[in-house]
Amino acid sequence: MARKAPRSQRRKKGQSMEDDDGDDGDFDQQNQQFLDDDFTIGVETNFGSDWGSAQTDHTPEDDFLLEGGGRDHADHAMAAAEARYVKLKETLSLCEEFASEKRTVKREATLKRLFKALSQYATGPAAAELVYQWSESIKDAAFHGIRVGSPQEQYAACRTLEVASVVLGTNNDEWCEKLDRQLRSVVMATQRAVPVRIAALRALTMSDFICSSDSATTEGLMDLCELVAAKEYRNEKVQATLRATALDCWALLATTVLDYHLAGQDDAQMGRGLAILDLLRDCLDDTSIDLRSAAGECFSLIHEARLNLGAGSEECENTTARRFRRGSWDGSQWEVIMDEVKQRIAELSVESGHHLSRKAKKEQRSTFRDFMQTIVEDEAPEEVVAFRGGRLSMNNWKEIIQLNFVRHCLQGGFQIQILTNETLHLIFGANGQLLMESGSLSQLEKRLMLSKTSDTAKAADLDLKANRKKRQNVKNHFLTADGDDL
Repeated sequence: MARKAPRSQRRKKGQSMEDDDGDDGDFDQQNQQFLDDDFTIGVETNFGSDWGSAQTDHTPEDDFLLEGGGRDHADHAMAAAEARYVKLKETLSLCEEFASEKRTVKREATLKRLFKALSQYATGPAAAELVYQWSESIKDAAFHGIRVGSPQEQYAACRTLEVASVVLGTNNDEWCEKLDRQLRSVVMATQRAVPVRIAALRALTMSDFICSSDSATTEGLMDLCELVAAKEYRNEKVQATLRATALDCWALLATTVLDYHLAGQDDAQMGRGLAILDLLRDCLDDTSIDLRSAAGECFSLIHEARLNLGAGSEECENTTARRFRRGSWDGSQWEVIMDEVKQRIAELSVESGHHLSRKAKKEQRSTFRDFMQTIVEDEAPEEVVAFRGGRLSMNNWKEIIQLNFVRHCLQGGFQIQILTNETLHLIFGANGQLLMESGSLSQLEKRLMLSKTSDTAKAADLDLKANRKKRQNVKNHFLTADGDDL
């Protein structure tokens, strides 16, 4: 009779197969289903990972490294830039021995460090050149994690590739070609965990948006997004979170398409946005708030492109007449669909009920009020990103969609990247020097002087306490008719 293995030698629940015998073979595909659909970069895994602490724990050293500087902090900013470069170089060296590590938990921790280094420390042309020199090692490490790692490691690998595309910048078609086949296979593999497929699709989209110059590749990727955004893909039901991500990726790629190719039509072709209006309308009736919001964003982008088709230079400022020009939906075959969409979006902007939490209702109303402003009232949106030396104003849905996608990718490194990344300067029309130059307080100074635990805040608290005590004493102080105290 076979003897039962000792408890210490049994494989723990959720542990990868390669952790048992040290083998570097393929990861058990069945284990990839055990990953929450809402798994994100800031959530700790169940395998003792430090992903959450690596991204959420903010230290004084991080304040120093992320300091942008300015006219009054030139020396401090130069020292911070040098420190970031050293940290980046040190972290990139971890790629050399990545494949030799047998434990998936250790590889996942390394990928997290890579993500943080690329998003927060890879600033400036020198850092971009360094990342370019290590790009092959970064790709090999991420692909190894995707092939043999746990779902958490696969997710981290995809996120690392996504942020690497932002740092590498434009005119890197070779980088896109290297990522396309591997990441596309991950997206198409229905047995993989949903968050992994979402991360792979975002990484593939970001690489095409930032690095590629081939319009045919963009068109093919938009076709894939449309297939994944459907209710069924490869005869299997598609989760709402994956469908919402597919629409977000489609919207980002659509921002690179001409307005006529997006919302126009002639005898030879139909705009890509017009072809998926029925799909987007069905998504508005779904119970998922994320899917509704993604569909509303796509509608706003298509409607804006439609209006721009008839916008002349002398008519752009008159928003009330836009619906009667060539770019309106009136008289077209999609007029009925758009009327239904306008009514549905208006309903969602004021929707109430017990099936949604108070926070979810507030978020949905705010989001769809912005959509209604564009789709129903034909007014341009507005979003402002404030910096120490100025602010960026976004006045169209193309820029807002691009901003939200890049912000989701970079997360904690968004501010420092928007200040130092030349590619993002070209995309958003920003001037990093002007945004950094200011005589106001630095981030570190704000934490030391304006936080609730600073000396200034403590002194103000003592003053308020003394004033309250004084007022209370006055209320309890009574005088007799002779002027003596009672």
